[in-house]
Amino acid sequence: MKQNKGVPRSNLRIGTCSWKYPSWEGLVYSKAEGIDYLAEYARKFATVEIDQWFWRLPEPSTVAEYAAAVPKDFRFTVKVPNQITLTHFYKQRKDGDLVPNPDFLSPAVFKDFLSVLEPLRELTGCLIFQFEYLNKKKMESKEAFLSRLDEFFSSSKLSSALPKWTCAVEPRNPNFLSSEYFDFLGSHGLGHTFLQGYYMPPIVPIYEKFAPALRGTHVVRLHGPDREGMEKLTGEKWDRIAAPKDAELSGIVDMTRDMLSRGLVVYLNVNNHYEGSGPLTIEKLRRMLGQ
Repeated sequence: MKQNKGVPRSNLRIGTCSWKYPSWEGLVYSKAEGIDYLAEYARKFATVEIDQWFWRLPEPSTVAEYAAAVPKDFRFTVKVPNQITLTHFYKQRKDGDLVPNPDFLSPAVFKDFLSVLEPLRELTGCLIFQFEYLNKKKMESKEAFLSRLDEFFSSSKLSSALPKWTCAVEPRNPNFLSSEYFDFLGSHGLGHTFLQGYYMPPIVPIYEKFAPALRGTHVVRLHGPDREGMEKLTGEKWDRIAAPKDAELSGIVDMTRDMLSRGLVVYLNVNNHYEGSGPLTIEKLRRMLGQ
């Protein structure tokens, strides 16, 4: 990768995955209770990921509340509801039947979502389409996945709505990350979400392999490999680095510098589960980036 330490960072925003954590008192918040968490958060960071709407469509009142809480130069990254990204409903029992989700990649449901989200349009940096791991019963192949994405992002029903929003795709199938996939993203003006953690391969080698194909806006999400283990280690009190990953972060910092040197827009989202405290990991990243 290029080692250009002098590139401008106007295209980089670093923030956390969600924000309402009372244990951030003193790190981010003036006190643990009785405050507007988002308003105080936005004084310290330039972006945040909204995870909650992945599980349910947003309420218009909540969208308006978030829009009023942050300055005009703040940006959200927003997970698209899983009503749209799940191929099948979650099983109630392990031995239960797979039931197809009729709203999977539904342009109509997505338009309804965008309509509710409209007050946040100017404040939204990227919409993230997060897909779960898709076995062959859920999606027979990478080609079938790309075909469904192509059908969705080419839909005439979205032709007037989609250009107003920036979107990125987050697949959870390592074998989907191929030249065909990244070429597809480029042809549709889509970004990729680099997920560091869970069972996905390390993001730096993936980036190095496909960097020349990248254009536009991309998301880097630092999650770590063991959510339950980190919760046990920290007691879900997110005010200290419990599992340092300095060597890994060094590579991610070099990757981020290279992305910026190529003119890419980067949202770097840090989860508490990565090292134990999202805000403290961000402090480390800022120092390493020379910010």
